[in-house]
Amino acid sequence: MLDIDVDGTADRLSPEAPVPVVDTRRVWHRPGGAGLAALLAARSADEVVLVTAVGADADAQTLTGLLAAAGVRVVALPMAGATVCKTRIRAHGQPMLRIDKGDGTAAGADLPGEVADVLDRATAVCVADYGRGVTAHPQLRGLLSAAAQRIPVVWDPHPRGADPVGGSALVTPNHKEAGAATAAALRRRWNARAVCVTRGARGAVLDAGDSGPVHIPVPDGHAAAPHQDSCGAGDRFAVAATVELARTGDVRFAVTEAVAAASRFVTAGGAGSVSSAGGAGSVSSAASDHTPAVSLAPDFGAITGDVDSVRDRLRAGGVRTLVATGGCFDLLHTGHVRLLRQARQLGDALVVLVNSDASVRALKGPGRPVVADVDRVRVLSALACVDAVVVFEETSPEAVLERLRPQIWVKGGDYADTRLPEAEVVARHGGEVVLLPTVAGYSSTKLIAAARS
Repeated sequence: MLDIDVDGTADRLSPEAPVPVVDTRRVWHRPGGAGLAALLAARSADEVVLVTAVGADADAQTLTGLLAAAGVRVVALPMAGATVCKTRIRAHGQPMLRIDKGDGTAAGADLPGEVADVLDRATAVCVADYGRGVTAHPQLRGLLSAAAQRIPVVWDPHPRGADPVGGSALVTPNHKEAGAATAAALRRRWNARAVCVTRGARGAVLDAGDSGPVHIPVPDGHAAAPHQDSCGAGDRFAVAATVELARTGDVRFAVTEAVAAASRFVTAGGAGSVSSAGGAGSVSSAASDHTPAVSLAPDFGAITGDVDSVRDRLRAGGVRTLVATGGCFDLLHTGHVRLLRQARQLGDALVVLVNSDASVRALKGPGRPVVADVDRVRVLSALACVDAVVVFEETSPEAVLERLRPQIWVKGGDYADTRLPEAEVVARHGGEVVLLPTVAGYSSTKLIAAARS
């Protein structure tokens, strides 16, 4: 599905009828349905493949372009009908109208051979069912049943969809989908290893068939406000549970982490936080027509200055999802550039926090940095994927993150087994930490040592 948000203002009534006139300020595109789940999975997994029905219309092209930009590979099944597109009209942040179009469903033709290959190589499967016929495909169900015997299969069901395959590691209905049935009853009905009924701000109830149902609460300080948009929270929950099950095999730990991740996701803006900005004209403008959400400084292309002024300028310019990353960047190399480009794709603007010269010396020793901070800022500012650069004096970015408050804090995958002291600051303000894969063989320290030798 393709989701579109049209943001604007409504300060007058139409002369033709007593209805508000919305003056469009910005149009946001994002993958919806299972596409949103795949996009969220790409934040924390090295390789994500989405198996789904794909149409042949312009909305499908926009949708697949957005997924490709996020690093998601799409394996297309035949589709009957047009791509489902949901457009929300909002004025001053308040929803006014939703327009739905498209009747696309899986066509039911034979599966491409690539589907079996993808599932054979998978370490986990998240089934995001949106009731459009994919999960009813008999061949696909056979492949998923086989996969469930060897890897975690997490199934997010839909009232119009097919039942989960037997042996699923976890099934995640919300409380409306569960109805009057308990988690234990649903586990037996679906022959699942565990069922978790999600209950929004009230956490979740997990039944894994061992010691009875367990309530998993939302962590203290992570509860979303009642007015916040919860669109996409179920996808965030299912994806987080899938990733943690693949990593640890512990279903209770996976659900606990998923409850926290979904709560942070809603606090950070929900599905709207992963939208891409398009032009302020037609709602079908292509995702490649991306325009910056702020006017950038003309000298090197990015805003520079103290953290408070940078934050305020970006927010005033319409930035909704602020992404930040940080480091010394002493000799910029391919690994840096790749991480920065991927980080920028996660939101509307990317702020790079750079260690000052004194900070680098404290971390790396008296022989560093090789490049002064003023020049490191100039090089970073010249990159098209960087919207702002801030220099900080401390050895840890905790203090500057306390003021910047990004929705997403990005680090390289080499920090996967490291406790990040700034993670608590980011989470406290409703953000999340995303680890992106690094490029093997690239290191500023090694490049400097090689040059000196």
